[in-house]
Amino acid sequence: MADYLTKDIRNIALMGHGSEGKTTLAESMLFAAGNIDRQGRVEDGTTTTDFDPEETKRGISISGAMAPVEWKKTKINLIDLPGYFDFVGESFGPLSVVRTVAIVVSSVGGISVGAEKAWDAASKAGAGRMIIVNQMDRENADFDKVLHELRDMYGTSVVPLLVPIGAASSFKGVVNLLENKAFEGAGKNLNEVPVPKDLEDAVASYIEEITEAAAEADDSLLEKFFEEGELSHEEILVGFRKGLQAGKIVPVVAVSALNGIGVAKLMDMMVDYLNSPENTEMEGVNPKNDEPVIRKCDNAEPFSAFVFKTVADPFVGKLSLVKVTSGTLTPGTALYNANQEKAEKSGGLFMMRGKKQTNMTVLNAGDIGALSKLNFTATGDTLCDPNNPVRFPGLSFPEPSFTKAVFAAKQGEEDKVFTGLARLQEEDPSIRTSKNAETTETLLSGQGELHLDVVRSKLASKFGATAQLEDPKIPYRETIRKTVSAQGRHKKQSGGHGQFGDVWIEFSPIGDTNVDFEFVDAVVGGVVPRNFIPSVEKGLRENIVKGVLAGYPMVGLRAKLYDGSYHAVDSSEMAFKTAARIAYKKGCMDAGPVLLEPIMHVEVLVPDEYMGDIMGDVNKRRGRIMGMNQVDGMQQVVAEIPQSEMFKYATDLRSMTQARGSFTMTFERYEEVPGDVAKKIVESAKKDEDDED
Repeated sequence: MADYLTKDIRNIALMGHGSEGKTTLAESMLFAAGNIDRQGRVEDGTTTTDFDPEETKRGISISGAMAPVEWKKTKINLIDLPGYFDFVGESFGPLSVVRTVAIVVSSVGGISVGAEKAWDAASKAGAGRMIIVNQMDRENADFDKVLHELRDMYGTSVVPLLVPIGAASSFKGVVNLLENKAFEGAGKNLNEVPVPKDLEDAVASYIEEITEAAAEADDSLLEKFFEEGELSHEEILVGFRKGLQAGKIVPVVAVSALNGIGVAKLMDMMVDYLNSPENTEMEGVNPKNDEPVIRKCDNAEPFSAFVFKTVADPFVGKLSLVKVTSGTLTPGTALYNANQEKAEKSGGLFMMRGKKQTNMTVLNAGDIGALSKLNFTATGDTLCDPNNPVRFPGLSFPEPSFTKAVFAAKQGEEDKVFTGLARLQEEDPSIRTSKNAETTETLLSGQGELHLDVVRSKLASKFGATAQLEDPKIPYRETIRKTVSAQGRHKKQSGGHGQFGDVWIEFSPIGDTNVDFEFVDAVVGGVVPRNFIPSVEKGLRENIVKGVLAGYPMVGLRAKLYDGSYHAVDSSEMAFKTAARIAYKKGCMDAGPVLLEPIMHVEVLVPDEYMGDIMGDVNKRRGRIMGMNQVDGMQQVVAEIPQSEMFKYATDLRSMTQARGSFTMTFERYEEVPGDVAKKIVESAKKDEDDED
């Protein structure tokens, strides 16, 4: 592959809803450009960007994948991103390195939730936008309907650029409105033809809209347009490019990725009008003194690069995908990781096209490539010239919303499973693992059920580790509600020295379940010798880990040792520990023991129309609505809900709101479990105990 200068590079992310043809479009562009010999199909698992075994098996994109297209002396670095919401974490890195987000929508279904989310993501990332109306060859395809939907939602910034000639089976070409030229066919059979008569009026109307949009992008052009009522072709082009770069113009193009119609003209449009990385700047800090540093996307600047994605390959090793933010990168470039403050050594410099790696001699500023076998570097790190260090802001990934307990399916494979998980976390930082100290389970968290199922499958296919996923145990606790006194008497005679320990302990609730246990020594007169009192406390501490109701840890318990007796020969530390255990079990059973459950603080963000469903659902989950707020045009519902009712909430919320809703959840406090629910939990715990026995 040739070395491309900054001005000849276009970095573009393909985004949108699942199954609307992003991967097929990337494949069609590669084929039309002659970068691949045959156009693969998603159904056959033969596309360039869906190369992971899980992608070919499921027929969906799971990871972001590179598909550089070489077209008319320009390199279009396409990044094909998954459309399914479980894999939203894959978009955070690529969005930080592209200048344009190409949002793919269906000509039949129109605007989808995925398209809405892609629009918002592009806005937050400060990237330009374009809309690709795909599947124009499908029955019931309707470009005008989709265009009207887009304008109703996003206003007059949405401007048609490539409009279709025909639709469904009669879709045969496109009209480029900026050139006022029509083209029919695809690939080598592309021909320029006169604008069809039945489209002339519509084309004239669209050109007028483009002229107005171009005028509004530049004050001097707007003034001329008001005075003269028209602009020259060159002036329209100038205004269009300015509007596109400023995000004031969002072009809409019609294509059929499957048969390639419109694809060549789409790539022409990308080359001619979309933003190159030239003249962009990145703000960072000097890691040595935290002083601000600005790097321009220019070969003359010191080298710096941002790692936006990591690929964990069990055979090739780790691949770090980077965008060169300034200077140039060669296989011999000295690399310094500004985040880890360590020198790095790469195993090679590559251009990635799907899974295929092509050795590169140089990447110029603004280009995207991959470095292999970096030891310390992770996603979000900055690589730079050791003599001119800079650290750019890292990446923030979405908080997990779905959690399962993960176990090795076979005994002895624990290391293999958890080592594999650590490798997969390098690849996908939206996966989290944690250890629950109370339940001793390892928890695997992600964006949804499908996300975690894919992780489990990847563990097996990539690392030969078979994992099992189960609902996590709820870390219930137990406490008491009454004050009682109980005797614990342990007496045993078995030849020689016997065992004797006798204690009277008052058990009472502390009133604060954040405090596990409080021991009070109130013994007077030596009824329990001083050397045995620590044994009583130790016996109690060892036993409160299992409560008297269902075996959950006891909290909020005060134990006051105030009386007892001993035997000069038979008393021992062990005897008093046993006596304390007897008193604990007897006393707490009489002290009104209750179960406590974790209550979560939940904030749900949804459009207005789903408020009724959300509030009804919170009530069904034994939750309480604490308040409602307006946030970014959405309704925020603040609630407190028991953790046991939140296992499937990510899936249920997605279903209730057509994936438009989102939520965050944090631990709030413990509360008493209602009697009917507690009864079921106790019965289940006893059944599990019987099964273990």
